[in-house]
Amino acid sequence: MDSRNALGPVPPPASMPASLSRLYVRPGFLLRRAHQISAAVFEDECRDLALTPAQFGVLTVVKAHPGLGQSSLARALGFDKVTVLRVLRGLEARGLVARAPAPDNKRNVSVALTAEGTAMLARAQKPAEKAYKRLLAPLDKAQQAQLVELLQLLTGELEEDARAAFVPPGKK
Repeated sequence: MDSRNALGPVPPPASMPASLSRLYVRPGFLLRRAHQISAAVFEDECRDLALTPAQFGVLTVVKAHPGLGQSSLARALGFDKVTVLRVLRGLEARGLVARAPAPDNKRNVSVALTAEGTAMLARAQKPAEKAYKRLLAPLDKAQQAQLVELLQLLTGELEEDARAAFVPPGKK
């Protein structure tokens, strides 16, 4: 007998303690699990490029805003400063980004794509789109739109509770 239901594989209800049943339907548990799956799908599709979702995000934002400051980049992705620094160091080691003192304030660091970074981002577009479609494939079009809308509502309404601020470039 298949033990799958709408929530995925679960033990038969009679063998699941009530505390686990409550845990497995908590939004935080499901969001964390969905994030794990999202990252795994992305990394699988981008395996040949050895690119992570965080790296793709950094490359995408930096392409749209060349010379963006490292702190602004962190906020544009909702990363803390340590995370963005770790991702940037990895991209810099691969020759995909260059960091330099900001022209307007030498204490700030600006980030730009290298030619290799621009080429990598171009190569990543198709596998990233494939990952996006694969992640949403279990849902019909209306459910896909509803999921994105609900996630935007949830993150927008609870933004002040985030550990790292999310501020798209150009917004204050």
